[in-house]
Amino acid sequence: MELEHKLCRFEAEVTVRDGMQLEGYASRFGACDQGGDVVAKGAYAASLKRLGAEGRAVKMLWQHDPAQPIGIWDEVREDATGLWVKGRLLEGVARAKEAAALIEAGAIDGLSIGYRTLRATKNDKGQRVLTELELWEVSLVTFPMLPSARVAGKGDHPDDAAWRELARTIEGLRLDMAGG
Repeated sequence: MELEHKLCRFEAEVTVRDGMQLEGYASRFGACDQGGDVVAKGAYAASLKRLGAEGRAVKMLWQHDPAQPIGIWDEVREDATGLWVKGRLLEGVARAKEAAALIEAGAIDGLSIGYRTLRATKNDKGQRVLTELELWEVSLVTFPMLPSARVAGKGDHPDDAAWRELARTIEGLRLDMAGG
């Protein structure tokens, strides 16, 4: 099976603190993404249990590139809302510093999970309902699939206006390309 990606734009619950710390939801249960998939409650439970038992952790990557780890997820857990993550970008990693600046400027506002589907069904709307996933990584990404969430960055700077305008332009182009 190929590794799949499920994207989720940061929401108000996702925050960037001290320039390098992140926390919030990487996935929300019951929300249909632009690919027509819905993640069911409990879909990550077995995978998270296995990872813990094996002493392994979910990786934090830049744009799903396994050659570009940019931080560490200190906590990954399911709750009633979805898959909650808390971690930190590593200050000694150049790409992590760039990511922090892009998040604060609003140019990057997405999280995406990398996973393998172990079990799925179809609902009466024809959507694929993902009931068991093997979670591999959570990435910071430019174009998320689940448009219901956004990131809140720490601090606003005068130079941020240009970055925010660029981000709005890119988002408009993405929506135009997606037909909506």
